[in-house]
Amino acid sequence: MITLMLALLGGPADPPPASLVVSTPRGETRIEVRQDEMGGALLSGPALVAALNGSLTRDDPWTQVVIARQSFHFLLGAPLYRFNDRIETLAVPAMVVSDTVYLPFQFVAEVLPRFFGERYRYEGSTVRLVETGPPPAPVVPRLPNGLLPGHVVTIDPGHGGRAPGNPGKFFPRGVKEKHVTLEVGLRLKEELERRGITVRMTRTADTFVPLAARAARCAQDCDLFVSLHVDALDPRRRPDYRSISGFSSYIIGNENTEDADRVARMENQALRYETSEDLPSHSALDFILRDLQMNEYLRESERAGALMQQHVEKIHPGENRGVHQSNRLAVLNLGRRPAVLFEMGYATHRGDASFLMSPSRQKRLASAIADAIVAYLLEFERKVGVDQAIRTEP
Repeated sequence: MITLMLALLGGPADPPPASLVVSTPRGETRIEVRQDEMGGALLSGPALVAALNGSLTRDDPWTQVVIARQSFHFLLGAPLYRFNDRIETLAVPAMVVSDTVYLPFQFVAEVLPRFFGERYRYEGSTVRLVETGPPPAPVVPRLPNGLLPGHVVTIDPGHGGRAPGNPGKFFPRGVKEKHVTLEVGLRLKEELERRGITVRMTRTADTFVPLAARAARCAQDCDLFVSLHVDALDPRRRPDYRSISGFSSYIIGNENTEDADRVARMENQALRYETSEDLPSHSALDFILRDLQMNEYLRESERAGALMQQHVEKIHPGENRGVHQSNRLAVLNLGRRPAVLFEMGYATHRGDASFLMSPSRQKRLASAIADAIVAYLLEFERKVGVDQAIRTEP
């Protein structure tokens, strides 16, 4: 398959050089160039990122390369990479040889100069990659909670405006799901900001926001998307609904359970209130990106959901109902970043409803979710070596 793709893309025509010199204000580094079985030129990924003061993280089948605070994701064994949610082709694929990730020579000869021409220049006659800008600024000090500054989280209080959500059987008269999600969402915003995290809200009042616009609030610089909801059971289908309580997390994935399908049907009812102008159009690339996103961010989303379950379990009176996958939740399908839809409790359970209506307990819930998000971001930093990635750009 790869051979066919290389043939279609044309493949490398000229013999590769023996080595590349990386010249930066910190000094010069010579990196050996090796060939793959098709004659394509490859460079040691660890050697390259060390010379450019970047980072490399392997998480099969992807490898993330961070250079100049920007992330490139290479699909190992395929001549593709992703940058800013765009899929680009390569002449040869990134690959693993003897446990070392090798990147296409094309990355330094074409890709870096293309996107960062003001900083990197490739000189073909001397086979040199020259860093023309000043060296990166020193790593900024950490916050008291251990995080580096600069993290962004999007909070999505579910429903709103003409989309009320579930009617809240045991909520006070007139209170709907949309009211509770907004109250907790605003409290969560305060808790995250107290922890030094920048927060984007999909809504701050009782307004209707299309699902596509909600997902768009978590763009490339956003670390996590959290959509808040309140669960409910249909008394006609579940006569035991009064006894079912607890909280759960849903992430994008293909392991659709019966309960996940039920939640998707309930939360997707917001689509009924959207007009033709609200609904996004989809190209073939959109579906490719969705599939890549589901695979790439599954582990991150699952870990974020698991941490929310762990932290909320300490303060919630209901049952910890775990993390579930669904590929039918519209607000998650439309996103391009790690995302969790969090069901905070059941409006059809008296205890959960009482918990969610109490201002003091709302604050405790928001604090627990915020602690979980901080724990997730700390793990994320350790995983990707974000000390190299979050810097003040010169």
